[in-house]
Amino acid sequence: MTTFADLGLTEKTLQALDRAGFEHPTPIQAQAIPPALAGQDVIGTAATGTGKTAAFLLPIIERLSAGGGRPGPRALVLAPTRELAVQIEGELDRFGKGRHVRGALVIGGVGMAEQARRLREHEVIVATPGRLVDHLQQGSARLDGLEILVLDEADRMLDMGFKPQLTRILQRVPRVRQTLLFSATTAGEVGDFARSHLREPVRVEVHRSGTTAARAVQQVYLASQNEKLPLLLALLEADDLSTLVFTRTKRRADKVWKSIERAGHKVARIHADRSQAQRRMALEGFRDGTYRVLVATDIAARGIDVAEIGHVVNFDLPHVPEDYVHRVGRTARMAASGRASSFASPEEHEQLEGIEKLTRARLARAEVPREHETFRAEAARIASAQRDPGPGARPAGMNRNRRRAAAHAARRTPGADARPERRPAAPRAATGPANAGQPGAAAAVPKLVGSWRPKRRR
Repeated sequence: MTTFADLGLTEKTLQALDRAGFEHPTPIQAQAIPPALAGQDVIGTAATGTGKTAAFLLPIIERLSAGGGRPGPRALVLAPTRELAVQIEGELDRFGKGRHVRGALVIGGVGMAEQARRLREHEVIVATPGRLVDHLQQGSARLDGLEILVLDEADRMLDMGFKPQLTRILQRVPRVRQTLLFSATTAGEVGDFARSHLREPVRVEVHRSGTTAARAVQQVYLASQNEKLPLLLALLEADDLSTLVFTRTKRRADKVWKSIERAGHKVARIHADRSQAQRRMALEGFRDGTYRVLVATDIAARGIDVAEIGHVVNFDLPHVPEDYVHRVGRTARMAASGRASSFASPEEHEQLEGIEKLTRARLARAEVPREHETFRAEAARIASAQRDPGPGARPAGMNRNRRRAAAHAARRTPGADARPERRPAAPRAATGPANAGQPGAAAAVPKLVGSWRPKRRR
């Protein structure tokens, strides 16, 4: 079996790995670290939770701790979300402690002044693309001394629309550099990006693109939209596993969070409308067991590093099939096992087919527990709320445009396609001098155009 010593790492790094409890390298680490230490460009493809972070951080620490570089930032790690950036910076601090390799965390939601100071002094920048571009525009970040560029979860950054920001960042970094690209999938736009910006990269593919965590037991429940909440509460009643619930939108996350809290479970939520402090507290509470359930949008699919998540629930199927791989990757991390349950309504049949095509496997169909007491109670509550929503409540599933269309349809007479005839306007009284002495004649009144009104005298 390969050991970390076989990879060419120094004694100080081996001691840091031993203190952190790392015994043997994972497959992605064993294959990616040697070419990265040799200064070659690397494209690493592996499922989420297989140790990609250490695969690029250890070569960075080895190279920068050797000295000989200019002061200021020498390595840049880009991540799609704040949570993932915080996780990477934490790992860098753990492995780089005592090696004179310091990380500058550059993310949104916090002040820029302290970040600007660290950008001038620290050796490694760990950043989200948007906030780093903000610093570049203000002149508080310089990237002309970079030696190593890392793109972590590159497919997610491109899916989230960060390509313009990545292009602007790449225009500021030296053309002669080492580039490491790590992702769970490398098809399509990621492949085009790699061909444009990497030089003769070494390709490391531990698992084929689209492969989910091997130890995760995956199943799908075919349920209607109204059955999803009752189904979720029934599954939570069936065991006491820590559970991560993914929804498609922020509003859905709030709705699911409220229902789970009403059922008596300890639950937290994270999405883009939550402040950085709220998101950090939610993640820390989920990690230390304060909260059993965490409800999140896809913003957190790549940034939650919790050792033992027993159950991942896809309350809504993702629009992008690759996101399913990252969601499921939150459970069964490293050598652990876990469960992944997905809820698919009839409207999500196309997304389900896309997921099965990407993973090259048919998800097992599980039976919806419609006879479960919790399921029946929640289904009855939802039905009652829909029958009597209360004053001021809007109909379920009715957004503004649909309400306007329904109101317009209600005003129209059935079968009446033609517009109703207008009643003739009553003749105005004669007031102008040209009509003086002509009874019954309409006055020549100036026509109002648009919102024009006569000016008032001040």
